[in-house]
Amino acid sequence: MSEAKTLGSLVGAIRRDRKWTLKQMSDVVGIPLSTLGKVESDKLSLSYEKIQLLARRLGMSMADFFGQADGSEHGSKPVTARRSLTGTGNSVTIETHNYRHDYLCSDLTHKRMVPIVTEVKARTLEEFGEPVSHPGEEFVFVLEGAIEVHLEFYTPTVIRQGQGIYIDSQMRHCYILHDCDRALVLGVCAGDDADLQSTLVDLAKADQEAIQPARG
Repeated sequence: MSEAKTLGSLVGAIRRDRKWTLKQMSDVVGIPLSTLGKVESDKLSLSYEKIQLLARRLGMSMADFFGQADGSEHGSKPVTARRSLTGTGNSVTIETHNYRHDYLCSDLTHKRMVPIVTEVKARTLEEFGEPVSHPGEEFVFVLEGAIEVHLEFYTPTVIRQGQGIYIDSQMRHCYILHDCDRALVLGVCAGDDADLQSTLVDLAKADQEAIQPARG
């Protein structure tokens, strides 16, 4: 079993690979010499934000920076150390006739999972229109209210607050309100699409554009 890599060992490996002195690296990354020396000797750590800044000034992505670690204990895949917090300014909102989507953690691209908080607005199938489908699978958990789930190969199912459903998103599907004025759900979409969030956002934008003339 290989020895676990530390932040200090990663920094030291980059410095030696680039044949820099500690002073030269300090000048490049903008970290005081004494601080950088303590980091490399594992006497001091850095916040995630400072590690991001360090990697950026080295011309590396976070995946490249942490990818120096031996990935044999992680199925031969490097640790990417990706992290994103929900909050103001870190989501993309798309409102259509049937839904109001908030795509969370928007600062991370090429996510394997796409978290979405959605307000369901349509009350009937007639109001909803044609069901939709897209690549991948999705899990939907009702945070507020209740929804009626219509799937291509199943009879309609009612999902209430505190309940969820997992589906193949390639089935034509739609969510409508069930005996309530408002429903809020947390959805997580996943699939083989390398940029699934962009695909989902583009589909939502197409739906949004389709209804704009009718509202004008």
